[in-house]
Amino acid sequence: MSDPVRHECGVALVRLLKPLAWYQEKYGTPLWGFFKLFLLMEKQHNRGQDGAGVACVKLDVPAGEPFMFRERNIKANPLDRIFKDLLKQYADKVAAGTIHPEFPDTVKRHFDFGAELYLGHLRYGTSGGYSLSACHPYFRRSPWPTRNLMLGGNFNMTNTKELNDSLIGMGQHPIFATDTQAVLEKIGFFLDEEHEDLYRMLRTRGLPGAEITRRISEELDIARVVTRASQNLDGGYTLAGLIGNGDAFVVRDPTGIRPCHYFQNDEVIAFASERAPLMTVFDAAAETVHEVPPGHVVVIKKSGALASTAFTPPRPRASCSFERIYFSRGNDLDIYRERKALGACLADQVLRAVDHDYQNTVIGFIPNTAEVAYYGLLEALRLRRRDEVKAAILDAARQGTLTEGVLDDLILRNWPRAEKVVSKDIKIRTFIGQEKWRNELASHVYDIFYGSVKPTDNLVVIDDSIVRGTTLRRSIIRILSRLNPKKIVIVSTAPQIRYPDCYGIDMSELAKFIAFEATIALLKERGQGDLLEEVYGLCRRDLKGEEANTVNHVRQIYEPFAPEEISAKIVELVRPRDLEWKGPVQILYQTIENLHAAVPNHTGDWYFTGRYPTPGGYRVVNQAYVNYYEKHEGRSY
Repeated sequence: MSDPVRHECGVALVRLLKPLAWYQEKYGTPLWGFFKLFLLMEKQHNRGQDGAGVACVKLDVPAGEPFMFRERNIKANPLDRIFKDLLKQYADKVAAGTIHPEFPDTVKRHFDFGAELYLGHLRYGTSGGYSLSACHPYFRRSPWPTRNLMLGGNFNMTNTKELNDSLIGMGQHPIFATDTQAVLEKIGFFLDEEHEDLYRMLRTRGLPGAEITRRISEELDIARVVTRASQNLDGGYTLAGLIGNGDAFVVRDPTGIRPCHYFQNDEVIAFASERAPLMTVFDAAAETVHEVPPGHVVVIKKSGALASTAFTPPRPRASCSFERIYFSRGNDLDIYRERKALGACLADQVLRAVDHDYQNTVIGFIPNTAEVAYYGLLEALRLRRRDEVKAAILDAARQGTLTEGVLDDLILRNWPRAEKVVSKDIKIRTFIGQEKWRNELASHVYDIFYGSVKPTDNLVVIDDSIVRGTTLRRSIIRILSRLNPKKIVIVSTAPQIRYPDCYGIDMSELAKFIAFEATIALLKERGQGDLLEEVYGLCRRDLKGEEANTVNHVRQIYEPFAPEEISAKIVELVRPRDLEWKGPVQILYQTIENLHAAVPNHTGDWYFTGRYPTPGGYRVVNQAYVNYYEKHEGRSY
């Protein structure tokens, strides 16, 4: 994705199942779990660089001593800063003789993160700004261990206002900050109720205070708390929480929009947004890493017992396809195969665009995350050429015209060519105030390999997706033209992005989508501008209604045009008007059918098709159009 777009966050949770002394004896450090948390977060750093946060709970701490700790950072390289600072604290106490690593009790007593239960979060800011207060985990404090709650997640809620209204209806005074705060208070309310119900029941039996605390901890039903708290959540989410008594939970949304996996053996239970980090960090086989089922809450009790419970009836699955196209790291075995397949599915379109001229076509990729799809496209083109050569050889053999010269001609010419064409250079900081010069600096983020393309060559460059077209317009086409190819073909492994996302990608303003911009231009050119006002009226009508509506009226503006017409208009919009190079530019997009063939188990495609998995999605798309029509900027949810 050459356009800069903010997207999914990442979570990690580690629960040790043995005393710290076990890990000191076996692995030589009582901080084994702490280091595993860092590795899980580091292996998911692609999921957020706007901030990081870690939290922990120590089990069985004597009364009067702290048992929950949290560190957050929003500076550059926040994850490194957190762990370096904490390890310095640890090293200083070792040097001072306060901590003796060979005696893990001293680690637990004197090091804040000498704990058995850890939570980590990597943040991409999509709401709430970029201050430290918006950084996860959020903390809801209480003197009762079972009412303390830490919460972090990878989520966007479409109905934050309704959540806050429900809190007001309960008698609370919520602070309208972020969806995270609303969810925290929602879960916290029912956690308080669960605690109070148990406390009153146990107190009537005349039990002493310490016994009441122990029984509440044992009998606290986290699955029931989450079930009650989640009844009106609308969005895509993976939520991870720690309770002060040592219980923990992970919740996944009912349609499986956001990803989450876990690994368990006799030493540890660990969760992460992606599967590959768990495999790498714990040297685990793929079959031992499990997916958290959609619509389930997985609870780890203080005892270490793990249970998965459905908190909502089953719903049609709509796991985010962008996870596979772009968000997740490509070293997962299934994602690697799927991204290769996405590239391979584009082979026929590419061959038509270059008139099957393999020999005079150079294939490249931009950005680096498109590399795996590039390999898939090359492999598919080579297989097609191999089949063509095989058929030609067999035909010549049948006709008796097979000679050494014919073989040389068939085998040695007209094969797909691959070159290193573009690379992403150092990140250039746009500290200059004037927009003209900021754009000039941004245009030099990518560099080209001069001499990799001849004037007789078609240049095909594959990208993950084209969202806004900003980078194409400002830099990529201009940079590629310096190679002086015969033709430039830019290929997207994703279909045209036409609709807002309210579950993962931070893109809810329709006017910023190049496919939407092109379609509006076509409607106005062809005298169909009245449709814009008609759609506006339908969106306004449905937004005013009290009942949830599941009609996406914005789809009507795309219906008059074939995808190829919109693509051609996109080329007109993104091609710089002052470009000296005069060759043709073509943009190709993946088809919806090929997307689902390549990524069969992640069918969430609302940003391409406008088919949303929750009512909130339809409200967001209609609101986004109203905002566009009324010229209001900002998020539509």
